[in-house]
Amino acid sequence: MEIAAIVFVIFLIVVAAISFFVLKKAVKMAFRAAIVALILMIAVVGGVSLWWFGASRTSDKPPVNIKKSR
Repeated sequence: MEIAAIVFVIFLIVVAAISFFVLKKAVKMAFRAAIVALILMIAVVGGVSLWWFGASRTSDKPPVNIKKSR
């Protein structure tokens, strides 16, 4: 799940960069910076939550004993 978190953050960083340059002529700098900051904040929160909650945990249950019939 760590790979998914890293890919998610990288993807949203690319989206933020693209949106920054696409909005270059359309809106003022402060509004562009606010949009990029919002996208980057979503990337950080999403990446940290994927990393934190998606971490592999060891199970408390012992492994199941499988008896072979022959």
